[in-house]
Amino acid sequence: MELTINSTKTLHNGVEMPRFGLGVFKMTDKEVAVQAMLAAIKEGYPAIDTAAIYDNEREVGEAVRASGVKREDLFITSKVWNTDQGYDNTLRAFEATLERLGFDYLDLYLTHWAMPDTYEETYRALQRLYDEKLVRAIGVSNHHQHHLEKILATAHTKPMVNQIELHPQLTQEPLRKFCAEQDIAVTSWSPLARARLMEDPVLAKIGEAHGKTIAQVVIRWHLQSDLIVIPKSVTPSRIAENADVYDFTLSQEEMKQIDGLNQDWRTGTDPDKIHLR
Repeated sequence: MELTINSTKTLHNGVEMPRFGLGVFKMTDKEVAVQAMLAAIKEGYPAIDTAAIYDNEREVGEAVRASGVKREDLFITSKVWNTDQGYDNTLRAFEATLERLGFDYLDLYLTHWAMPDTYEETYRALQRLYDEKLVRAIGVSNHHQHHLEKILATAHTKPMVNQIELHPQLTQEPLRKFCAEQDIAVTSWSPLARARLMEDPVLAKIGEAHGKTIAQVVIRWHLQSDLIVIPKSVTPSRIAENADVYDFTLSQEEMKQIDGLNQDWRTGTDPDKIHLR
């Protein structure tokens, strides 16, 4: 498969989801956030991934409207936060998200974390939003296999996406295998492991061989691993650099070397421990 910045992953309902987009976690300075989003859209980024808890949904809407790109040509994801979970609460949270964005639909809406007492009811609400055609696709974030199995036991529309922490030191291969078997696409958050990988000698050597940075090598690894990837940056030069990954290909041996860096190390919380926070 020849990859480009406009390459898509076909979700199990037929929706084409961009394989590459901008993550906007921790973009809390409003002006900086809008400028970063505009820079990404100008660079050709086809997707933006936000969430209610990021407190920048309004900025996403503002950037989309200011970009000159048609709304339908961009893929926008948001997520329902933990304190808004449950059936009725989720429906209200979705309305608030749409109001902040200034949109009349979302491309993808996710349960942010598998809150033990509410995530199943939350997903039931997402199914209603999907049935009512207010979202083009639904899914989850930070769900282990056992969470997915509980949802799948009663769902009439199974999740189309599971967004999880994933990078060369947390390859999540068993969960990825399960998702593939269920035709659930996987999106990688923290794809660069919050810069922890930037001194890795294996990645540095691969980068030198291709004339690419370590970040570019890692983003390419995600793409060649059939993952959707959403690197975050507010720096225009870095935004451009992260998108400049389509003029080289990692060999099978290089892919294996990167796979071998796995340590099951997380930058964030284990989904089974989110209720303890």
